[in-house]
Amino acid sequence: DPWNAPAPAGEQRRGTKRGRRLLVAWTAVVALVAGGIGGLVGTYLERDGTSADVELPQAGAESVKRDPGSIAGIAARALPGVVTIHVSGSDAQDTGTGFVLDSQGHILTNNHVVEPAGSSGDISVTFSGGETAKAEVIGHDSGYDLAVVKVTGVRGLKPLALGNSENVQVGDPVVAIGAPFDLANTVTSGIISAKERPITAGGEKGDGSDVSYVDALQTDAPINPGNSGGPLVDAQGRVIGINSAIRSADSGSGLEGGQAGSIGLGFAIPINQGKRVAEELINTGRATHPVIGVTLDMDYAGDGARVATKGNNGGSPVNPGGPGAKAGIEGGDVVTAVDGARIHSAEELIVKIRSHRPEDHLALTVERDGKEREITLVLGSADGS
Repeated sequence: DPWNAPAPAGEQRRGTKRGRRLLVAWTAVVALVAGGIGGLVGTYLERDGTSADVELPQAGAESVKRDPGSIAGIAARALPGVVTIHVSGSDAQDTGTGFVLDSQGHILTNNHVVEPAGSSGDISVTFSGGETAKAEVIGHDSGYDLAVVKVTGVRGLKPLALGNSENVQVGDPVVAIGAPFDLANTVTSGIISAKERPITAGGEKGDGSDVSYVDALQTDAPINPGNSGGPLVDAQGRVIGINSAIRSADSGSGLEGGQAGSIGLGFAIPINQGKRVAEELINTGRATHPVIGVTLDMDYAGDGARVATKGNNGGSPVNPGGPGAKAGIEGGDVVTAVDGARIHSAEELIVKIRSHRPEDHLALTVERDGKEREITLVLGSADGS
């Protein structure tokens, strides 16, 4: 049978190669089919194992109530009494913060917040719930950088409780609330990092009448432009200060704050001073300034605050019959301490004086002819403008 005859050697080799190729081809097909089936089976098993799409574990619903002493608890109590203030004038606009003082609609803020409105501009306040109302200035004082505005026809006002800034200690936790960069209802927290920081700002008029002097509380709670006028509250939710100034890395310190961001150095007007000034602005439309009745040498470069040798108009630097004259202060005297606390400049002396009330008693350390002496005087009063 010719079909059973052995093939030539060359053909045997070619047939063997062809068989190997078929075997390799079939192996590849089987592998592809098996892989496809395995993938389908794996996908089916993955899905069929739970009979649904993948769901990740998550905590269930919980109570939204927080401990009253927590940051969230303090914010929840204080926010309804905080407002965002928008001011527009003939050539300027500004945004700041304020907080409700009483049920009559009085709101406390910074003078530099409402100043752009001038005598004919518009002021509006927006409450935490979104309600908006027009406001008018009841009184303002550039020397304290404080102002009171009033809204009418608004129901359900939530006045904030006032604390006592004399009780504040370095390290106490605090919460700042405001509208930095017009971001209303912003809450930040920190501590009181220092007390009695002498802060001065203003002076744009050139005559010194608009310079603000603040014996400030220092805090590391982040404060930015727009926080001005907002409350700094303690762990009980009571207002202990009015956020007013920041120090930034490139613009120094100032009550206007500039547009730089917070670096952890913010300053607040103590509420004890704010309360007194607010009451006077509400009751009389202006605030009184405690004075010692002397002219200070603002160019003195030595340590302390020196009384000038001549008055502003060439007269006596010590007002006849004034508090300083009654206490025995003379021209050229250098005041080096107030109530035992050292002072290093005329600005610091003014800040210390402004932190008191008219008729308060002050103990001054005065240097004259190289000798120090202790004197006591009773502060006089002058109307602010």
